[in-house]
Amino acid sequence: MKRINDRIGFNDTSLILIGVPFLSFIIPIVFMGCRFSRPPYLSWEKYFTVLFITTVIWLGNRYIMVYSRKKYPLFNDVRKRLWFQSLIMFAFTVTANMGLDQVADKVFRIDHDTLTPADTLIHTNSAAIFCTIMIMAIYESIYFMNELKKSVEEKEMLKRESLNAQLNALRTQVNPHFLFNNLNTLSSIIPEDPKQAVEFVQQLSKVYRHILEVENEKSIPLKDELDVLKAYAFLLQTRFGDNLDITIDVPDEKLNKKIVPLSLQILMENAIKHNIVSSEKPLKVNVSAENGKLVVSNNLQKKSQVNESTGIGLENIRNRCKLLGNGNVEVTESGTSFTVSIPLIEN
Repeated sequence: MKRINDRIGFNDTSLILIGVPFLSFIIPIVFMGCRFSRPPYLSWEKYFTVLFITTVIWLGNRYIMVYSRKKYPLFNDVRKRLWFQSLIMFAFTVTANMGLDQVADKVFRIDHDTLTPADTLIHTNSAAIFCTIMIMAIYESIYFMNELKKSVEEKEMLKRESLNAQLNALRTQVNPHFLFNNLNTLSSIIPEDPKQAVEFVQQLSKVYRHILEVENEKSIPLKDELDVLKAYAFLLQTRFGDNLDITIDVPDEKLNKKIVPLSLQILMENAIKHNIVSSEKPLKVNVSAENGKLVVSNNLQKKSQVNESTGIGLENIRNRCKLLGNGNVEVTESGTSFTVSIPLIEN
């Protein structure tokens, strides 16, 4: 029942317990002309007959909605789902009502009932279709309200995640260790290679500028993300030299895709943070594109002690990709490698 309620979007037990008896009381009065004071009288026999038919139609249509939402789970397919769902529900309602018509006809023609079989068929089908419309209207209204609420909450969460990623990345870049390492690297290359020192400052500036520019962006072109990754890689490779090997091999046709911002920088930072980078154990990081995803992998050589986390990482990337509804982040770790696959977003 819990799985079905998840498909419905809410716990509808109370709605069924109230709605079915209420409709069963209204239908004989509205569609059959039954009254308490004159023929055709609204008897208990008639009420329980309608109650049985209404229950069958209600539960049947309910499971049709569950099936339809399973078949078309995406919110973007709602129009297709509604057409499919409406046709199946209408066919089921008419078929079920025709099958139960003999029971209804027998019951509603007792006690001086003046309805003919044809009249009974028309009235019962009208009642059944009315019941179906009511069921669909109630369930879909609650479903859309819940989806709207969920959408608003997800957008707020996405906004917070993006802001947190930007702020945390900024904190990482301005923390004393990062500045000390880069300034120390810069001071060592100024006397040896002034041109490289100028390029080093330019690339450092490019990283800062990118962090500020993507503050309010949910996704950015892959080309832009790779450009800043190259700038970030330049800083790291200038610092680590041949001990760090970064390879970026992404086809040009993939560059028009989009990706969540700062994701590659976060993954590169994690690779440096959690793995040994030395002449004895060079760290190799490879960036490529496969099956609609950007794949970042590195050889696994974990440090025995890891610095305290800054708060940015895979969970942040996972949440932002999930909220964009474009697929899941896949993480694979073997004894020798660590791989993260991030879904690429179509324009």
